[in-house]
Amino acid sequence: MLKDSKPFMVKTHDIHMDSEFTQWICDLKSRYHRTQVKAAIKVNSEQLLFNWQLGRDLVERKAEEKWGKGIVEQVSLELQAEFPDVKGFSVRNLWNMKKWYSFYASHAERVLSVAEQMLITVSSEKLLQLGAEIREDTKLHQAGAEMEFPMFFGYVPWRHHVEIITKCKSVEEALFYVRKTVEEGYSRSALINLIEADLYHKEGSALTNFGEQLPFPQTQLAQEIVKSNYDLGFITVPANYDEKKLEDALEQKITRFLLELGTGFAFIGRQKEIVVAGKTRKIDLLFYHIRLRCYFVVELKVKAFEPEFAGKLNFYVSAVDELLKMSEDNPTIGLLICKEMDRTEVQWAFRNIQTPMGVATYSNVQTEELKELLPSTEQICEIVERTQEEFETWQKRQE
Repeated sequence: MLKDSKPFMVKTHDIHMDSEFTQWICDLKSRYHRTQVKAAIKVNSEQLLFNWQLGRDLVERKAEEKWGKGIVEQVSLELQAEFPDVKGFSVRNLWNMKKWYSFYASHAERVLSVAEQMLITVSSEKLLQLGAEIREDTKLHQAGAEMEFPMFFGYVPWRHHVEIITKCKSVEEALFYVRKTVEEGYSRSALINLIEADLYHKEGSALTNFGEQLPFPQTQLAQEIVKSNYDLGFITVPANYDEKKLEDALEQKITRFLLELGTGFAFIGRQKEIVVAGKTRKIDLLFYHIRLRCYFVVELKVKAFEPEFAGKLNFYVSAVDELLKMSEDNPTIGLLICKEMDRTEVQWAFRNIQTPMGVATYSNVQTEELKELLPSTEQICEIVERTQEEFETWQKRQE
């Protein structure tokens, strides 16, 4: 066989490749891909376990008090001398290991709670592919108040962990970004951007009744998904626009609107018709959330919140539960997005409502009137070119 030949492209004379053979090959490739992913996660988990244990030792052994303030530097030198080809044993990294363990050690119950929620709400294939093997390997020999290594930490790269504990002010905030990284597979740069954009405080701060109307663990996940304010700066509407014009603009930019809503939303339709008691009603926007496994009824209002809006949204959510929801679906959620709101009015309007719903606002919608006042891209290019020509002319005169 030639050196550059590809064995899987060669067909011998004594076999025939039917659909069953092709499916078997696809299965083999898929299994090997899963093996590669499993091996990568296993290596990462083992390294993180070592980092966690080293940080734990520095804390629990009270190393600086016992052996002196330069003990971290000495441990770094010892490890680098023994393992010269291994990166990660710098003094700074060892201090990060100690900080990492200390950051979470006094909040073990909170970390455990998040771990249990993730096992239920995150893809089981993603979190459980190593199953009991990782849990057993990463289990520490408990002594006193020592904290066990959280299994789901193994799905987040070390440098991500360092960024999280360095930039986050609370364990709750840190665990939020750990969870997001596990669920979405964020790169380090993407993670840093999200932290700097303060996603933790912006996402999940909408006014809702989820705590009373949704079962665990849907409550927390639903709350995290719904924002308090939606940035609609990507659409342009006519001056004095109404709900229909706003819907038109959002439908034209539905892909961008889905990104603004967040991960997991699938668009079902606009002005979705439902028939109740022989009368046709229309829902502004209907979505389905993949991870929550439920319908999302979204109603739009181009003015401030009014109490009667809650009653209408409650009706639509109930109707979807009765007419569209399947037995395997979770309770439908309603989301009202309006121009502005008063929190007290919303809270009072929610009293005695039995369906899960939230109220949020929107901002930064551009009107065509404002757009006309701004120069177009072509005009900006002309200004830049004219300025450049004037500058070159001036330079020649100076010469």
